[in-house]
Amino acid sequence: MSRIVSVWLPRWPIQRFLTAQARSSSREPVDPKQPFVLATDAPGGPRIAALNAAAEADGLMIGDQIADARAKIGILQVYAADPAADAAALRRLALWATRYTPAVSPWGEESGADGLFLDITGAAHLFGGEEMLLSDLAHRLGRFDLPARLAVADTAGAAWALSRFHPSPATVLYSGNEAAALASLPVEALRLSPDTRATLRRLGFKRVGSLIDKPRAPFSARFERELLLRLDQAIGRVPEPLALISPPPAYHSLRQLLEPISTQEAIVAITTHLMEDLVPALVRDGVGARALRLAIYRIDGEMVTVDIGLTLPTRSPAHVARLIDLKLEGVVETIDAGFGFEALSLAVTIAERMEPKQTELASATDGADRTERCAALIDSLRQRLGSRNVRRLAPVASHLPERAETSCPAGEAPVWSTPDETRPRPILLLAHAEPADVMALVPEGPPRRFRWRGMTHSVIEAQGPERIAGEWWRHHQPQPTRDYYLVEDDAGRRFWLYREGLYGRETAAPRWFVHGLFA
Repeated sequence: MSRIVSVWLPRWPIQRFLTAQARSSSREPVDPKQPFVLATDAPGGPRIAALNAAAEADGLMIGDQIADARAKIGILQVYAADPAADAAALRRLALWATRYTPAVSPWGEESGADGLFLDITGAAHLFGGEEMLLSDLAHRLGRFDLPARLAVADTAGAAWALSRFHPSPATVLYSGNEAAALASLPVEALRLSPDTRATLRRLGFKRVGSLIDKPRAPFSARFERELLLRLDQAIGRVPEPLALISPPPAYHSLRQLLEPISTQEAIVAITTHLMEDLVPALVRDGVGARALRLAIYRIDGEMVTVDIGLTLPTRSPAHVARLIDLKLEGVVETIDAGFGFEALSLAVTIAERMEPKQTELASATDGADRTERCAALIDSLRQRLGSRNVRRLAPVASHLPERAETSCPAGEAPVWSTPDETRPRPILLLAHAEPADVMALVPEGPPRRFRWRGMTHSVIEAQGPERIAGEWWRHHQPQPTRDYYLVEDDAGRRFWLYREGLYGRETAAPRWFVHGLFA
């Protein structure tokens, strides 16, 4: 069973416009106590898209032509509507609402784009119950000068209907009462298109109750699928998935603060407690956090997010807190605490399997400890220098040595497979193979002496050849075959040389190159 909160902001475009105007010094001020409307272009001339209470009291309605409105009331403040800015501001408000639950969905155009859905399933107890949650939400929205009508029900459709049409500004509908609660509401409560609403009223269907439990065949024949779908969604016969602003994390912890905080030390301390809250669930599922998101909620409704990625999955609160501390040091100048932060949440956005490890025998954990220490170092460097600036080598599916590995961000590098000891590779691979003058006893035999970088080396031991063919599928022209040799000179230095081209088949005079150094 789901519990959905519907938040309707009746004057959302107007209030958003007034808030933006208050922050701008270039725009001519609007008197909110006088009739004021936002207009949008339409056939026949601009029409009212939103209006304030004073304009509504003078008899104006959404959809009226601006020319008729001016003629009706005389002095009228008119500005252009900005749906894009309204939607962007609604998205920011939805992000702020994640302080109550990570599952938040702004309303789409079909629902009016002036409200939010919050899926508070399993979260209401954190606020003392659904009534207390609605009270807290209404209080905070009122503090932002956003009067809201709220309702909670098992379905998004029922919650939406009650938030708009129920006499009470805050309604809690208990499970199983959807049909009874909707019966007395007008058909507009079903989120239907204007044409469908007009047709229903013309046929005498004015209340939702007149549609419930009626034979469905006549409605299916007369109306689009929308009518029965919206009715079934509101009553709970058909599920209605919400388009969440971000995927809800599997692991999430939230702290509401009695007193606002503003220091980095306080943020890090609370982050430690948030991670400690998540550890039991991570241990239960045998996973660790590979990526986390810290959300910090400001008193004025703004939200700051801090994302961290880890090289290895972890459950360590101390390690996570240290990375958050390092990350905050890099962005502290861009974080404005304003009047302080009043809530923090920590979410595991990526979780990966953590295998159980031996903790009693030191010899069994030495290798794991080295790996974890290396991962912790990489994590620290990534927070300091940026995740794209700390890199490591990763394997590439190619047998040519110069193409067999590439550089990638440290947190994205895949695990290397066990190396093939029969095919040794040098410690240092030159950026480009360098030509060498080689003397061999036979044309296809190992080198006996070679001159490279102005020095002559006498070979006392040679291992090979290891033959590597060219990647014919990558090039239009055939690539010469290479025969690699590991050689050691009389001074104990070891080199990796290759002969390019098969003698008598690919070339009459093979060339030699030094490609790497072993020691």
